[in-house]
Amino acid sequence: MAGPSLRNIIVIGGSFVGRSTAQELAKIIPPTHRVLLTEPHSHFHHLFTFPRFAIVPGQEHKAFIPYSGLFSAATNPAAHGVVQARVLSIQPQHVELDREWQGSKSIPFDYVVVATGTRLSKPAAMEHDDKPSSVEYLQKHQGDIKRSRSILIVGGGAVGVQMATDLKEYYPDKEVTVVQSRPRVMPSFHPRLHEIVKQRFDDLGVRLVTGSRVRIPPGGFPSDGSTFNVQLTNGTTESTQFVILATGQTPNNQLVANLKPSTPEGQPVVNPDNGFIRVRPTMQFLDDKYSNLFAVGDIADTGAQKAARPGAAQAAVVAKNIRALIEGRNPEETFVKGPGAIHITLGMKYNMVFRNPNTAEGQTEPWVNEKNDGQEDMNVEAMWQRMGISVENSRQFHL
Repeated sequence: MAGPSLRNIIVIGGSFVGRSTAQELAKIIPPTHRVLLTEPHSHFHHLFTFPRFAIVPGQEHKAFIPYSGLFSAATNPAAHGVVQARVLSIQPQHVELDREWQGSKSIPFDYVVVATGTRLSKPAAMEHDDKPSSVEYLQKHQGDIKRSRSILIVGGGAVGVQMATDLKEYYPDKEVTVVQSRPRVMPSFHPRLHEIVKQRFDDLGVRLVTGSRVRIPPGGFPSDGSTFNVQLTNGTTESTQFVILATGQTPNNQLVANLKPSTPEGQPVVNPDNGFIRVRPTMQFLDDKYSNLFAVGDIADTGAQKAARPGAAQAAVVAKNIRALIEGRNPEETFVKGPGAIHITLGMKYNMVFRNPNTAEGQTEPWVNEKNDGQEDMNVEAMWQRMGISVENSRQFHL
């Protein structure tokens, strides 16, 4: 690690967008500064594989990738670092950590990029920070699924849809039901996506219940293999042996709770309507008082879809703007929101890219690219390479 004379740019959160931001910054910032990525997980969590690896055995260890090669493509890899700690709060000139790093629980900074994203229900996210416990959790989940004859999935977003199609294709004899509170699955997309998913459900034999919510008991649902009833808000009940929660996202915004607006009548840092951090098109915090603070990805209130692709575009904007500020120039790169898009699996091989119409260009129909080239491990090895790790031997996946 480099000496204390270097100025710190702290990226908070090491998931997809935080990783992109840290790598983009490390390529272009001057040698006066270093990038410190703070992340409580010991390994990068490949979230997009969790829905499948919670069902299909034998691949789960590939979902957790060491951070050791993160800065291998940087101009000066040794200058930058990964801090395994959780940031508790952002103060005007330093961040507070939940544990000591190099003898202190605080790190001073010139710039901060918040990439903390949102909290998801298991199995779309892990509760443990270490790899062995997370691998063990996925293996237990696989076992629970294998022994259950009927499975109910709560939520018709991407996670619920992907798990339902994987489940029914991998275990065709199991009863699989999806309960979605809205009239359509994945309602932020053009209705054509719902039609495609519904047809796929019908082909595979997945039941879909729309317009109703599941009543979740305070102690959660049983997972002992017994049959039990699940109450729905429409007054009906569903009988099942296992429940998967694939519901909502809660913004990880508590670390900016102490940041007050620059004026008493100023808008709060966090948008109270949705919990996301208010930002300018430059991805800087909206309040001028915090122009050295940025937010990217799911935690940023951009109006863009919460997905890795717009997040990567935001990461590039942030890197260029921080370099401009370091060099004494105005940050002029801006993020332009495009139509929502997703790459979604609808079974073990069948997958598609779906993009909403670009109404700014007069489009009225979505763009759909259907493929049948899916791999069981979802080509996770490519992510190991993007993390700077070349896998020569399959044993490396267990690192």
